[in-house]
Amino acid sequence: MASTAQDRIRPADRRGPRESDHEGFLAHKRMRWLKVAALLSLVAIIAYALVDVTPRHNGGSWLGYTLGTVGALLIVWLALLGIRKRRMSAGRWSLKAWTSAHVYLGLSLVVIATLHTGFQFGWNVHTLAYVLMMLVIASGIWGISVYATLPAKLAGNRRDMTKAQMLDALDALDRQLESAAQPLGRTQADLVIAALEQDPFAGGIAARLTGRYRRCRTRAALEGLATAGNGEEVEKVLSLLRRREAQLQQIRRHLRLRAMLEIWLYFHVPLTIALLGALAAHIVSVFYYW
Repeated sequence: MASTAQDRIRPADRRGPRESDHEGFLAHKRMRWLKVAALLSLVAIIAYALVDVTPRHNGGSWLGYTLGTVGALLIVWLALLGIRKRRMSAGRWSLKAWTSAHVYLGLSLVVIATLHTGFQFGWNVHTLAYVLMMLVIASGIWGISVYATLPAKLAGNRRDMTKAQMLDALDALDRQLESAAQPLGRTQADLVIAALEQDPFAGGIAARLTGRYRRCRTRAALEGLATAGNGEEVEKVLSLLRRREAQLQQIRRHLRLRAMLEIWLYFHVPLTIALLGALAAHIVSVFYYW
């Protein structure tokens, strides 16, 4: 008997897309790396509680050296994520798997490194390395929260438009405005020309992050023409200015969300580099005085 098309479909094809194709890096492989990090932290806590160190726990005991070695190796390995991102691949050590491990093992450093210190801090390079590590972790948590919320907002704001298409729409409105403003009086036309000549995205990093462009000439033109009467020419220009303002708001929201999505790296990466330097100084000073 001839087999049907459905019968010829392989079992793997019937299952459809794998679950892992849709899961985020935090839930990768049923949170495998969260379990590994939790187990690693639990072992460190149990060892810290059971091992008797005289007169008190410190980084110079055998347990302190063990925890310090594990922590240092983790820090160096975690810093390699930036290199790993440039070598995309699938499988056991895909970028998603590496990122998941990066997040959870990075959080385990809070436990491992703190126990390594024996809760002894001071004004020295050792505490500096610890503080920098905590700042790196804090900036990483900020990055996780950003990536968990902003991409959906970014997609919703685009409304199936690319950045280039949004800019093309703005250019088309500007051409219509330039033509529509010709019959206006000198004062009203100057308001429109000033709006068209202004760089709509000038304002610096503060404006981009807040989305507030206080000296927006498009808004000023709208306010100025609102008192110019109700002639047909004025109403046409006002309608175009409102559309231009709406288009500007969409593009500015896009830039704001993109900036918020990326700016945490301007803290995370330099802090990581500083941490690696402080860690190297910490290790050299420990073995020099050992």
